[in-house]
Amino acid sequence: MKRVVITGAGTINALGHTVPETYEAMREGRCGIGELEMRDVDRLAIKIGGQVRGYKADTCFNRQQLALYDRFTQFALIAAREAVKQSGLEFSGDLAAKSGVVLGTSGGGMQTLDENYRSVYGEGKNRVHPFVVPKLMNNAAASHVSMEFNLKGPSFTVATACASSNHAMSQAFQMVRSGMSPVMVTGGSESMLCFGGVKAWEGLRVMSKDACRPFSANRNGMVQGEGAGVFVFEEYEHATARGADILAEVAGFAMSSDASDIVMPSKQGAARAISGALADGRINPEEVGYINAHGTGTAANDKTECAAVADVFGQHADTLMISSTKSMHGHLIGGTGAVELLACIMALREGVIAPTIGYQEADPECALDVVPNEAREADVDVVLSNAFAFGGLNAVLALRKV
Repeated sequence: MKRVVITGAGTINALGHTVPETYEAMREGRCGIGELEMRDVDRLAIKIGGQVRGYKADTCFNRQQLALYDRFTQFALIAAREAVKQSGLEFSGDLAAKSGVVLGTSGGGMQTLDENYRSVYGEGKNRVHPFVVPKLMNNAAASHVSMEFNLKGPSFTVATACASSNHAMSQAFQMVRSGMSPVMVTGGSESMLCFGGVKAWEGLRVMSKDACRPFSANRNGMVQGEGAGVFVFEEYEHATARGADILAEVAGFAMSSDASDIVMPSKQGAARAISGALADGRINPEEVGYINAHGTGTAANDKTECAAVADVFGQHADTLMISSTKSMHGHLIGGTGAVELLACIMALREGVIAPTIGYQEADPECALDVVPNEAREADVDVVLSNAFAFGGLNAVLALRKV
């Protein structure tokens, strides 16, 4: 089995349009959640979200490209460009033939879907643009990333709700570790902040109207976000041979299914995924210094996740740090694990633990060190990234300092 390292990272999200901007916002504990700016917002009960602000699509893509790229595809391409540029890789010949892309998304081209439902049902039009299907399909982002960077190897999309990008990155990790591919571009992208997308989430009655406060006793729900996180996963010897700057090593992963309820999380399912990632990476529980939590800000998730961490780590759970950056950038659904992996890399590479902001009241059922409100300097060698999705689908990644 080959070692797998990360040699490039890219993002666009509510905290920043690049990785350095996102790191700066995380260090400052800045909140990217604000009032939604969209059509018919007055008809929504939920009027806040982690929107990407200050973004002008026509400065990144030409008119022909925008006819093909939904907003989630645009975000994936922007993040991929930053990641591939940082990696220093150029894909040609045998490298291009074997390298691929695996991205996660839950909704795919929701903006395109919403706009065209309006057109057909609301405005009574009988025709839509001929590119609607290739624009809204869930694999659109992965396909366009593969085309832009000449990635001709294994390429596909994973859709497992809130665990999509962690599942995608786990699959990319497997491909590099097994020797199938020397390099994989991977991560996730989502743009569900449109009228129909928000309306659908309102129906679940799990949304907050004012803020995302994970682990705080007075939390009242989750907040949607949007954006993308993309990484270059590379075989260790391939990376060192070319003198690449290694950001972190992907040490292990695990997936599990609760097989119990379509929306309510299971402590046992989450614990199996966490302990499985430790076993896969041959990591002792005491080595883990930080966990980037799924931490949605709902009572069901927060209490279940804390209980699972306590079960797996025992007494060590009292000393390790666990935070939810969703408090800052919102819940990116299929793209959330990818953006949150940035907090894990920042912890390993820069010794800064991103905080859980909005924390106001201690919850005895979440009695862990949740790094409340302010970032913290700490030297950690191993970190975990948790993702627990609707449908009971769990994926946990373990990263190690190189």
